[in-house]
Amino acid sequence: MKRIIAIIRIAQMNRTRQALVDAGFSSFTVRKVLGRGKGQVDFRVLHGAEEGHAEAIARLKDDGPMLVPKRMMTIVVNDEDAPKVVQTVIAVNQTGQRGDGKIFVQTIEDAIRIRTGERGSDALIQA
Repeated sequence: MKRIIAIIRIAQMNRTRQALVDAGFSSFTVRKVLGRGKGQVDFRVLHGAEEGHAEAIARLKDDGPMLVPKRMMTIVVNDEDAPKVVQTVIAVNQTGQRGDGKIFVQTIEDAIRIRTGERGSDALIQA
């Protein structure tokens, strides 16, 4: 099993969620997060703030290192489904611009459905 963690722009959350559901992956967790990559703020941020985009405004409010609000999606799937999930997330979020996000893929040792005690891949099957 694999755990896929995708950190994406807030504005892409609904499109990403729908694309995953359409691809057959309807079970995932989403969290609000703050973070930053290697890049520095550029003038597009100022332009975005002028247009009223929440992500751009948030980047300008803080005096310290700028932490950008993002969404972190976590989805656990069988090994053979991981490439499809990764490609789905990339297809929706890739613009070629800084800030498109990151995807991390980790190996999961076990999964247990608390309600039934099912383990491994059986715990991932929609019930």
